[in-house]
Amino acid sequence: MSRISSAKAVLASAIVLSFIVLGAGVSFGSAGITIIEAFVVFAIKVFRIPIETDPQITAIIWELRLPRTILAFIVGGSLAISGAVFQSVLKNQLASPYILGVSSGASLGAALVMIARPFILSGILGMSILLFIQPFILPFIGFIFGLGTVFIVLILGNKLDKNLSNNTIILLGMVFSLFINAVLTTMLSMYREELRNLLVWQLGSFAFRSWNHVFLMLPFLILGLLGIIRYTGEMDILSFGEDQGRSMGVHARIVRKRLFIFSAMLTGAGVALCGAIGFVDLIAPHISRRIIGSRHSRVIPLSFCIGGILMVTADIIARTAVSLSELPVGAVTALIGAPFFAWVYFGRQKPQGNSKK
Repeated sequence: MSRISSAKAVLASAIVLSFIVLGAGVSFGSAGITIIEAFVVFAIKVFRIPIETDPQITAIIWELRLPRTILAFIVGGSLAISGAVFQSVLKNQLASPYILGVSSGASLGAALVMIARPFILSGILGMSILLFIQPFILPFIGFIFGLGTVFIVLILGNKLDKNLSNNTIILLGMVFSLFINAVLTTMLSMYREELRNLLVWQLGSFAFRSWNHVFLMLPFLILGLLGIIRYTGEMDILSFGEDQGRSMGVHARIVRKRLFIFSAMLTGAGVALCGAIGFVDLIAPHISRRIIGSRHSRVIPLSFCIGGILMVTADIIARTAVSLSELPVGAVTALIGAPFFAWVYFGRQKPQGNSKK
């Protein structure tokens, strides 16, 4: 009973800290805004509380900073959940959704959109209809390509290895990612002018994101999260091995494929909307397991909170570290995440030798 109470206390603390970090994300910026003002504007807009505020501050909070911060939080949480699933299913502490080529596939889709967009918008159909959906073409195609790479890797893996072993999946994902990256390099050399923004997009950013992007992300978040939560019990069983899972009636291959698809859905949508942002999906699950144990019904929600907190913190640094400029969020997460992850991973390994028997 004490363990359950402790887990609930940890999750409750994580939720409270998440709201504090969200408030900080809305507050920090060129225009000085307090956390209290941020929560007041939120209460006015959501609960229709009649309080007088500065219209300019209200516009900055509601139209610019709040959707950006919320999107950063849910994208960070989505990547963290996907990372927890991949590390569990593949039994590899370095596993992440990017292993299956989600990021590379989404980047390829984005590159094709950037090349084709001028031709599409110059047509009659583009001028009349596509102008309305133009802001959503890039994230949608990026998501489709990111999810498509997962299906291709799983189909090829099933043909090459009927057992669809973890090593087969990891190797195929790496090979397919390298192949797509080679295609992207070729396209960059051929269409330099059209793809000048691709590198910036790949590094990740939440700049100029609106409520439309938040609403685009929410369906993928809900569907992917519900699908993963459905299989938390099976993930606990499979952590003891596929033979143990088979004896308890868990079909490892089916569960693994479905978890890959749900995780790729979360990652593909996040990458398509905000670019490839790494290390959050590696670090957040590690922190969660150290705090709350390995039970996935607890690891998943805590990973979501920690991933969101890390991403919002990285976004705050990205837009405040350099005056009159903004760093790519992916660069910030790499600068913070790489040494932290090295410390977490290698710190576990105790040096051998000179041990007294």
